[in-house]
Amino acid sequence: MKIYTKTGDRGETALLGGARVPKSNPRVSAYGEADELGAWLGLVRAEGAGEPLDGMLHRIERDLFAIGARLADAEHRVADRVPKTAVTAADVARLEGWIDQLEATLPSLERFILAGGSPAAARLHVARTVCRRAERHIVALGPEAVEPELLAYINRLSDLLFVMARAANARAGVRDEEW
Repeated sequence: MKIYTKTGDRGETALLGGARVPKSNPRVSAYGEADELGAWLGLVRAEGAGEPLDGMLHRIERDLFAIGARLADAEHRVADRVPKTAVTAADVARLEGWIDQLEATLPSLERFILAGGSPAAARLHVARTVCRRAERHIVALGPEAVEPELLAYINRLSDLLFVMARAANARAGVRDEEW
């Protein structure tokens, strides 16, 4: 199979199920944001996030593929038949557990902090903002477009990325800069 198909040369792409839509379609934008977020997380991992962050980020990258599949399935017909695309309350609970685990190792937060610090933390802060942008694109699809668990997951993920950035700074011996 060749990587190029030429089917998108006129500005269209296929959703799961085969429907052709413009590449400017809001659904395509939403799963594109999830894809960008996954790429940022891959960059953090490639440059050495260290454990436990690396393992967490790897799982999140896989979750983001599931989210992309669900977003590409406008008719809700294909993704439900593929178990690995499920986004459940248990996935949200896993993120919450990771937040609690990481926060237990960090000083309490009294003020807002500026993005930055160590290279891994700075990249995680960028990922957090991409996550929030993805969330806005997903919400813009409307309340019936995605399952509530998917929205909860993406919302909790940005919280986790914030805590991961703080943990990356702590691991690197870099203090968070308060605002």
